[in-house]
Amino acid sequence: MEFMGSMKRSCYCAELDAKDIGKEVTVMGWVAKARNLGSLVFIDLRDKSGIVQLFANDSNAEILEKAASLHQEYVIAASGTVQKRGGAVNPNIPTGEIEINISELKLLSKSEVTPFVVEEDVKAKDELRLKYRYLDLRRHCMQEQIVARHRVTRIARDYYDANGFLEIETPYLTKSTPEGARDYLVPSRVHKGKFYALPQSPQQYKQLLMVAGFDRYMQIVRCFRDEDLRADRQPEFTQLDLEMSFVTEEDVMTVNEGFIKKLMKEHKGMDVKTPFPRITWKEAMDRFGSDKPDTRFGMELKDISDLVKDSEFSVFKNAVSGGGSVRAISTEGHVFSRKEIDALTEFVKTYRAKGMVYISYTEEGVKSSAIKFLSEDLLAKIAERTGAKMGDTLFIVADKDKVVFDALGALRVEVAKRRGILDPNTFNYLWVTEFPLLEYDEEAGRFFAMHHPFTSPMDEDIEYLSSDPGRVRAKAYDIVLNGIELGGGSIRINNTELQTKMFECLGFTKESAEARFGYLLEAFKYGVPPHGGMAYGLDRLCMLLQGLDNIRDVIAFPKVQNASELMTNAPDVVDEEQLEELSISIKNNTEA
Repeated sequence: MEFMGSMKRSCYCAELDAKDIGKEVTVMGWVAKARNLGSLVFIDLRDKSGIVQLFANDSNAEILEKAASLHQEYVIAASGTVQKRGGAVNPNIPTGEIEINISELKLLSKSEVTPFVVEEDVKAKDELRLKYRYLDLRRHCMQEQIVARHRVTRIARDYYDANGFLEIETPYLTKSTPEGARDYLVPSRVHKGKFYALPQSPQQYKQLLMVAGFDRYMQIVRCFRDEDLRADRQPEFTQLDLEMSFVTEEDVMTVNEGFIKKLMKEHKGMDVKTPFPRITWKEAMDRFGSDKPDTRFGMELKDISDLVKDSEFSVFKNAVSGGGSVRAISTEGHVFSRKEIDALTEFVKTYRAKGMVYISYTEEGVKSSAIKFLSEDLLAKIAERTGAKMGDTLFIVADKDKVVFDALGALRVEVAKRRGILDPNTFNYLWVTEFPLLEYDEEAGRFFAMHHPFTSPMDEDIEYLSSDPGRVRAKAYDIVLNGIELGGGSIRINNTELQTKMFECLGFTKESAEARFGYLLEAFKYGVPPHGGMAYGLDRLCMLLQGLDNIRDVIAFPKVQNASELMTNAPDVVDEEQLEELSISIKNNTEA
């Protein structure tokens, strides 16, 4: 092994091209590939910028011998002259026209044989790549994704700074409060038997910053939720968090449309039209079966309940009489085979639908799984209502509204995927507004806040908080991109009386509300400006902008499905001494 000594890197590998021919340069990095041809050795050298080809020949025996001893992932420093390639040009890399004739070579660090080959088209399984994440991150595609994330955060900071926002940090060690997901708890050594909670969001702190008079706040902040994971969820994640004083919903949406417009222009080179389309939550559910609709394609839901409520088909009839609905989507120019329909029927069952009826309009005539219950007159009315024509297939679900919406909302996206009509280069943004303030949980027997307990009801609906809380709409809004919620927010409650009423609707006694949120209620006694804000899921935003389908790919050191990190083996056991300091004992669960 050698030291760098007087060698100093003059450029990154992929910064070189034909205009540099004749220059003396020094590059440093990892050996991506070494090819020993006896009297000639080629080395592909990799750094964060990409790859450049080096070569040594028998004109310098010492350098040739040293070059021949190199293996993959050795770290080297090399000086030499940039030359036009003597062999075939590689059009796939920026440095494909040139190579460096090595005049000085130093081996800075050796590498053992890696668990997998560090290459763009990696063959290793995800678990192995995550265990050796630092090797996976050497790949240029992975580094580009982390660089892209950096650019997004830089653009965000620049934009919000230019619009009068201050970046203010809020605490990580906070008080545990109910609602939402489970908290991650941190035991206190000083305060025996008491716990901090890691923040699920800085919600109450940013509201207190508005009480303090800062007017416009933003923060790129880590948040923590102890919940089951999926492709776009991690136990620790990053939010782009915002709050503004003396604003309406329109003000918040307008300033954030400006951010998206700037982001798309600078990061993607794309112009997006503002203002974004806006639809109410009810319209989104009625048309798309989802409060985060993908509007890149049609196949909208059509309510046919009134047409089939008196039909001979008991599935339709009973759904309507039981307070549910019967709705359909059309595949709009695609007839599915019976095998495909059976697979899609199983798909909707995962959303608690008991089954699915299909109607196919083919040259051989109308085909349906319920054909004997559907008269020609009823089939004609259904076709007119749904716009179905020759070459279409209708999929119909009958059940409670929630089941129908969940099943058909997911089905229309699944059908679009199977038809290959989702354009990854189309970015359809929209706002969904007027969410229900509360949602009723039958198991718990009470209402829960759909967003959080500080969301303001719409002025005209406040009177129903006591008499009919389920009909109250919120001053809430979500920003959606291609069927994925990017972020959401609301105008907040800014008076103690209304906040107390909200807590009552959520089942809090005066005492329990005081115990949980007393500091906030106390602050609200001293003059609270009207305020509102929102938060983006930054990981999710970066994932979508890069055309990826898993947020792990834009996080340097992510967790896996069970919230563990394979590289460091976290979480792990701790010393008994540490537990004693915290007055904690571990209860052995032999069944577990």
